[in-house]
Amino acid sequence: MTAEATPSLVEKTDGPVEARPSVRGPRARTRTAYLRYVAGKVGGAAVSLLAVLVTSFFLFRLIPGDPVRYMTGGRQVSAEQLATYRREFGLDLPLWQQFTEYCGKALTGDLGTSYQFNAPVIDKITEALPNTLLLTGTAFILYTALGIFLGTRSAWRNGGLGDRLNTGLALTLYSIPSFWLGLLLIIVFSVGMGPIPGLFPTGGMESGSEEGFAYVLDVAHHLVLPVITLVAVEYGQTLLVTRSALLDEMGSAYLTTARAKGLRDDLVRRRHAVPNAMLPTVTLIFVNLGRTVAGVILVETVFSWPGLGGLFYQALSVPDLPLVQGLFFVFAAAVIVMNTLADLIYPMLDPRVGR
Repeated sequence: MTAEATPSLVEKTDGPVEARPSVRGPRARTRTAYLRYVAGKVGGAAVSLLAVLVTSFFLFRLIPGDPVRYMTGGRQVSAEQLATYRREFGLDLPLWQQFTEYCGKALTGDLGTSYQFNAPVIDKITEALPNTLLLTGTAFILYTALGIFLGTRSAWRNGGLGDRLNTGLALTLYSIPSFWLGLLLIIVFSVGMGPIPGLFPTGGMESGSEEGFAYVLDVAHHLVLPVITLVAVEYGQTLLVTRSALLDEMGSAYLTTARAKGLRDDLVRRRHAVPNAMLPTVTLIFVNLGRTVAGVILVETVFSWPGLGGLFYQALSVPDLPLVQGLFFVFAAAVIVMNTLADLIYPMLDPRVGR
């Protein structure tokens, strides 16, 4: 073989040598993928909030009723007085101008002024929010814990008597309208029926005459029936989702391996099966947590609970457009934010998500 035919191992070139691309490690690629995932979820949430803002303005314009007529209390007023009211609340402006002003103020945190209360909407929401969080937050903790506990028990003893009873009761209560169950509880345990005396108040949050620790007990006394109503109706959903997710995991090979290593059945369930089956349940928990801010309109209305749900029902009857729009936006924003948080937590529970 001649020298000319032998390829040179090193070829000299007169031009610049191109730098070789750096090889990125798996950790850097994972971080980039997660940041891209976060940006997509946050961007989607921002678009959803903007859509809610637009929807809340136009949707409630379809409600029949004249808020100016409501504010006059049914009195005979002249056309000039009605025009003055409409001009005062900006109802005489073209719809597009009302919309632009509404969006501009909402983006700065100003949700307008309530027609019936003549107060900033944000102040009315702030005033009623603690009452809603007390009611729905208490119920949320109870029905989430109850649903997860009974759901895991039912799945682990799939087909047994306890599983059939738990699933049947959960499906029955989940299908019952919350307002109907609330009215039934009021009839039986507040008004009294037959040998059952009236044990609890018919509605409201307090009697109005207690102070100190007696006030706390009074509020707790008023809290019992609405909390029972919410827990009875809502725990079934958590139970069914947890049960279904755990049943999907029970046939996995890693559970068989864990048992083969001599781990107790209860330990296998708590340490291995349940954590891996919690992803759908986490989604449901965050959705329900968002609904906690919204409250349950029908339950608060039935029990005359002074929260956001009752305030929303009261605003709809006018219609008090700024208050209805503000409450609707807060309700929807709470759900959107909690859904986004659930999406951001997913990769921590399952590293495959977000890659």
